[in-house]
Amino acid sequence: MESTLIGKTALVGGSTQGIGKATAKLLADKGASIVLLARNIDKLKKTRLELNTEMGQIHSILVADFNNPNKVTEVVKGYIKEENDINILVNNTGGPPAGSILNSSSQNFNDAFTNHLINNHNLARLLIPGMKKSGYGRIINIISTSVKAPLNGLGVSNTVRAAVANWSKTLSNELALDAITVNNVLPGATLTERLTNIIADRALKDELDQFIVKEKMLNEIPMKRFAEPNEIAAAVAFLASSEASYITGINLPVDGGRTPNL
Repeated sequence: MESTLIGKTALVGGSTQGIGKATAKLLADKGASIVLLARNIDKLKKTRLELNTEMGQIHSILVADFNNPNKVTEVVKGYIKEENDINILVNNTGGPPAGSILNSSSQNFNDAFTNHLINNHNLARLLIPGMKKSGYGRIINIISTSVKAPLNGLGVSNTVRAAVANWSKTLSNELALDAITVNNVLPGATLTERLTNIIADRALKDELDQFIVKEKMLNEIPMKRFAEPNEIAAAVAFLASSEASYITGINLPVDGGRTPNL
């Protein structure tokens, strides 16, 4: 049976590019109304025009920079104040800059913690009351396979992503009786702007051609290819569906088999 999200509303962070945009488009294709949240209003408007409206969906845009959690909270609070309940929250934003953990400053950690965990927490607290009222709630966090196996050269990301994963697991237990599930999707190397930047940074650090760095990364993946953003989105869409109602508190790698542990 084809899953449907008709009648549901999903807030998708970082939804003007990469995994966020692919997720917004797929959820809309399944019938959900989408609230796009990002910082660039022109890209938001362009993305909204690309979303499916054939099932009566009404799509909205919210403008805020994840570096400013107070602004993120303000714009989302303004949206739900008009009695607009949101059933699905997809926490997604760009990852911290690459770099070794020893060369990372305390400010690097503070910035990443704010961008990821603090914003996730604030958004969840805002939307959970509406999820409880509607009897349907899905909180899905886009994190990283570094939750299971830290990745070299991503010191800040490894640290903060693990914090988000443990926050998510704790929250899933607290919401288990409220028909609200909380899960993490862990993308492997995915064809996004972030992957391009990581390849460039590694090539510069190791004084190698980017092609060599790319081939080395591909050889670490059993499927020998990078993920497409829509493949990550497909995992999100499943966890957002009613078919996933008994799945909560998990970390789901979508990585072509790269993660070495279970």
